[in-house]
Amino acid sequence: MVQAKRWTLKKQFEGNPKDSNFELKTAELPPLKTGEVLLEALFLTVDPYMRISQTMKEGDTLLGQQVARVVESKNSAFPTGTIVLAFSGWTTHSISDGKKLERLPEEWPDTLPLSLALGTIGMPGLTAYFGLFDICGVKGGETVMVNAAAGAVGSTVGQLAKLKGCKVVGAAGSDEKVAYMKKLGYDVAFNYKTVESLEETLKKASPDGYDCYFDNVGGEFSNVVISQMKKFGRVAICGAISTYNSTCPLPPGNPHGRVHRLPLARRCPPEGSERLAEMGLRGQNPVP
Repeated sequence: MVQAKRWTLKKQFEGNPKDSNFELKTAELPPLKTGEVLLEALFLTVDPYMRISQTMKEGDTLLGQQVARVVESKNSAFPTGTIVLAFSGWTTHSISDGKKLERLPEEWPDTLPLSLALGTIGMPGLTAYFGLFDICGVKGGETVMVNAAAGAVGSTVGQLAKLKGCKVVGAAGSDEKVAYMKKLGYDVAFNYKTVESLEETLKKASPDGYDCYFDNVGGEFSNVVISQMKKFGRVAICGAISTYNSTCPLPPGNPHGRVHRLPLARRCPPEGSERLAEMGLRGQNPVP
C-alpha cells in the first residue's frame, strides 16, 4: 500500500492565511483498478487563486495543479514513467482514471525544468498570452503597465510585451523583484511600497498615459492606474491579490476604456499553448 501525505484545509480562511488553516494528513491509497494510474508529485503549484476558491470545504485536500510521474499503471495510455499534468492538489501521491491527465511533450529536453509546465508553458503563461493579445489586443509601440510584475503571470506579460515591441512599466513589492524585472528588460520597474507617490511615479514613467493595463492586483493601485489610461485604453483584469485577504474587498474603479475579466486559462485557444511551448522548447519567438 502507498501512503499519501496531503495538506488539507483545516479551517476556512479569514484574513491572511495562518498555520492553523492547514493540516498535514497521511492516507493509505487503495490498490489500482483497471484504467487507473498511481501518480507521484514532482512539483506543486501555490497560486493566489487558491485563497479565494469557493470549492474547498474544511477537510479537503488543498487544490492545485502538479507535475507528476506515473509510478504504477493499469492504463495503457499512461505507462509507468510518463510525466503528466494533473489537478491533484497538495498531495504526494494520488490515483487518477486518466481522463483529466495531460501528457508533457515527449520532446521535452532534459535541460528544461519540468516546473515550467506549471509556469511559463502552463496556466500562468496562457493567462498572460490570452490577456495581452486577445483581451488587450496589444500593438507594437504601445505602453503597457503590469503590476505583480515579477510573478509568474506578470513576468510573462512583461516579456511578451517587450517581444512585441512595447514600452513596459512594471511594479512589484520589493527591491529584489525590481532588480529581477530590470533583468527581464522592463523599461521602467519600481517598488510600489517605497515610492512617495504612486500617481506621480506612473506619470513620470509614461507622461502620455497607458494603452494597456494588465491588472493582477486590483484595489486602490488599479484605481490610480485606470485614471491614467489613454482614450480607448484596454484593461485585462486577471486578479485582485491586494484584496484576497480582505474582509471588505475594494471594487475596481470606473475606467475610460475597455475592461475584460480573464476567463480560466483552460478556455484559451490552443494557439497560445503552442506558441509558449515553442518558446520554451525551441527558443522561438512566441509573439504573433
